[in-house]
Amino acid sequence: MSEEQQHLFPWLNVLVTEPFYAFHGLTFFSYFVIRQSTAEFLSEGFSYHLIRREIQTLLTFGVLVAIKMVKSKTWEAFIADTMLYAKGFLIMLTFILNHCLAFWYVVIFLVIFLLCQQPPYSGQGNVKHLTPLQLETILTEGSTSQFWLVEFRALWSSRCIQASRCLSDLSLVYSTENLQFGLVDLGRFPNAAAKFGITMSVNMGQLPTYVLFKNGVEVSRIPDVDFEAKAATPTITKDLLARHFELDQHLIEYISNRF
Repeated sequence: MSEEQQHLFPWLNVLVTEPFYAFHGLTFFSYFVIRQSTAEFLSEGFSYHLIRREIQTLLTFGVLVAIKMVKSKTWEAFIADTMLYAKGFLIMLTFILNHCLAFWYVVIFLVIFLLCQQPPYSGQGNVKHLTPLQLETILTEGSTSQFWLVEFRALWSSRCIQASRCLSDLSLVYSTENLQFGLVDLGRFPNAAAKFGITMSVNMGQLPTYVLFKNGVEVSRIPDVDFEAKAATPTITKDLLARHFELDQHLIEYISNRF
């Protein structure tokens, strides 16, 4: 996660202003308010038992967060996993405190899920946001770039959110006159999915899909799809995309041709 540390401070602003994070933060904070207000009504034995559970939960949560901080490739993935653990532990603790309270927390988290989604990465990058028509024009009428690497995603997919940083970061390194990067939001244009051979079903694991076009013709994609079976669903990382589409080789060839 060290290479992502530079993005920490912009994230602090996002955590405060984005409804998804603000609602979750208020919900988590409400537990401490409820806990403090009910403390005087709890028996000494039950209060001691609850404190032990809270300490165990806090320690377990801390260990899981530390592991995820090391293993997660993006801040989006790290925060998504941390939120999931926090919600699970909060429901467990409130179940000990009061079964009805736990039920209401489940309802609140479901409402938050329905009303707002985790926002995608929106930092720097040389990625062009395209409509299906614009992409079709580029592929059929040609463009100044020989290669286009296009990400097809839908913002209701957690996998798309967690991988949303990858293409932007890659575009900063590999974008040239010969290789450009594009993004198509299938959540806004679902009818375009079939045209590019992408199934929107969550079970098929085809979101996000990355396709490399050369002179308007598809030459490679990830995940690879077996139409008689479920698509392979690798964890999307910058390294995986760079290797799969041979971006280093494209950059070397571009530099060699210029000089």
